[in-house]
Amino acid sequence: MQKRTLGFWEIWNMSFGFLGIQMGFALQNANVSRIFQTLGAEVEDIPILWVAAPLTGLIVQPIIGYFSDRTWHPKLGRRRPYFLIGAILASLALFIMPNSPVLWFAAGMLWIMDASINVSMEPFRAFVGDNLPEHQLTKGFAMQSFFIGVGAYVASRLPEFMTYIGISNTAPEGVIPDSVKYSFYIGGAAFLIAVLWTVLKSKEYSPEEMLAFEQEKEISTTEKPSADWFRNNGKSHFITGIITTIIGLMSTYVVYHFELKKDLFVLTLGLITLGGIAMLISGILQKNNNTESGFVNIMNDFQSMPKVMKQLAWVQFFSWFALFSMWIYMTPAVTEHIYKTTDTTSSAYNLGANQVGAMFANYNIIAAAVAFLLPLLAKMTSRKFTHFLALVAGGLGLMSLYFITEPSVFTIEWLPMIGVGIAWASILSIPYAMLSGSLPANKMGYYMGVFNFFIVIPQLVAASILGFLVSKFFDNQPIYALLIGGVSMIIAGILSLTVNDKTTIKTNA
Repeated sequence: MQKRTLGFWEIWNMSFGFLGIQMGFALQNANVSRIFQTLGAEVEDIPILWVAAPLTGLIVQPIIGYFSDRTWHPKLGRRRPYFLIGAILASLALFIMPNSPVLWFAAGMLWIMDASINVSMEPFRAFVGDNLPEHQLTKGFAMQSFFIGVGAYVASRLPEFMTYIGISNTAPEGVIPDSVKYSFYIGGAAFLIAVLWTVLKSKEYSPEEMLAFEQEKEISTTEKPSADWFRNNGKSHFITGIITTIIGLMSTYVVYHFELKKDLFVLTLGLITLGGIAMLISGILQKNNNTESGFVNIMNDFQSMPKVMKQLAWVQFFSWFALFSMWIYMTPAVTEHIYKTTDTTSSAYNLGANQVGAMFANYNIIAAAVAFLLPLLAKMTSRKFTHFLALVAGGLGLMSLYFITEPSVFTIEWLPMIGVGIAWASILSIPYAMLSGSLPANKMGYYMGVFNFFIVIPQLVAASILGFLVSKFFDNQPIYALLIGGVSMIIAGILSLTVNDKTTIKTNA
């Protein structure tokens, strides 16, 4: 039994929800730093305020993936209940976020908004892997990239469009401009409508059908390990957890004792120490024969993830470190390096901030335009070589901003963003296409959630160290964060050539 080949409009319908999801993400990425600065945040404090977004994804996505693998509703299926719940919550958060009265409230709303978007987004990746045969995976993820590009383009241009039709783009100190507020309202409505379209227009295979496909692919889940295996594995987790926790606590003390930048606590206390504690808990549970808990399953499946996934992890790390540096620092970099201002109430600052929105819009529309060219290039060469070329183009695009000093439309809004847009289209499709074919169907959602670790961890690292690097070595000039990001993306491109992607891309892909 094999999955049937889907038609163009069927793939369109199952991907359409990403239009709304990406409108939410794009509004967040292009405007949250602006909101934070408007509410009084200093440039060096912006990364730590952004930490809510990746930390939320780190927690939410594998949990949602784990439970969606085990969900079946007779009308809504496996993934669609999560699409719907996340869309409702995210839409409400988008309406509230631009009305944040103070900085701490905005930081909290970012946490809630990002968690809601992640609930809706995570199952979409598994949705493609569930519904499409292997030869259509690249096309399916390319369709998602198309909608991501279109949605992000529209959302990123919304504040500029609001200004064009006469809605105020400036406001008194500490007040978010109406152009931003109305943009978030439109994005909230679009998010819900687009996801509803996918929920109502798509179908899913039943658990019995998925089991038959699994047997056809000859990718079977291994039998449950013995009690001795769990005890030995528990000891290994326990020892690793102790060592990691000690390293995290010692690193935290060094940051505290030498009064280093507080952002580093995210890395030492939040990532290393909590990771060690998670290993400790897993070890204790397994040694005590508590092997049926979801937490133990999650930790052990993470330990035994496929080889291709481990190789892609490094590619994802350096790719998303670069993207996060861009999302955090693009607004302060453009307004300070090119527009020569840090005054958030000035027309120059808000003009530059709107231009950042246009830049983000442009790289997304470029991504939409090239989304369906990447599968063609991958068929002529290979998926990993295509990804290499795209990431190098993105890295050069980011680095080019350092050399731009005049705020012309072409040199700022288009020239650097061509490379970034090509990289973005590839990042959103090719790694997932390479990964999906190597995953067991009964753990597709979970492993797609775990794969998000390699998106989230680099963002946490970026939030932890970029502020420290920029303040310590680059005199608080945010343009240097974009240079670091460009180098990181080129490294990711080189690493993509090492991925063991042996899946054949058929002619009808």
